[in-house]
Order: sequence, then structure tokens, then C-alpha cells
Amino acid sequence: MANLYLINKTYGENGLNLAKLDADAKVVLIQDGVYFNVRRFVGSKVKVYVLQNDAEKRGLIDRLHEDMELIDYGQLVDLIIQNKVINFA
Repeated sequence: MANLYLINKTYGENGLNLAKLDADAKVVLIQDGVYFNVRRFVGSKVKVYVLQNDAEKRGLIDRLHEDMELIDYGQLVDLIIQNKVINFA
């Protein structure tokens, strides 16, 4: 079971720095966390998901890194059920 880091803006830097040290980390950017330049923190080894609704509301869909996966709420629930959640939101 991998660790799933839910990242928002408030404590996001702490979560991303921790995820960088986790070989099996998965990161989900939610709410204002979609503003993070996440690759600056975790490099390319970490799987990154972005909640589509939050990115759309902030006009960032066209600005996301190509290897970030957009997900909807249903997919987020699936990730939460399948992984151990570490919440930084």
C-alpha cells in the first residue's frame, strides 16, 4: 500500500518535502495546492494527480505539467480507499 499525500497550499510544502523522501509516494493536489510547482519539490519520481475541478476553477488546466494526471472526485475516492492517506490539506 502506497502513501497518498493530499496537498493543499497551507501545509503543502511540508507534505511535498516528506513525499520527496517516500519511494512509493503518490501526491494529489487539491484546492489551492494546484498552484504548487510540485516537480520543484519531488522531482519526476513521484506520481502526481491533480483534482480537475480545482484546476479548472483556477484556470490552470493548460498550465499543468504533462505527466500530471487530472482526476475527478470519484477517482480521488478510489485513490483514498486504495492507499494510506497522509493529509496536508
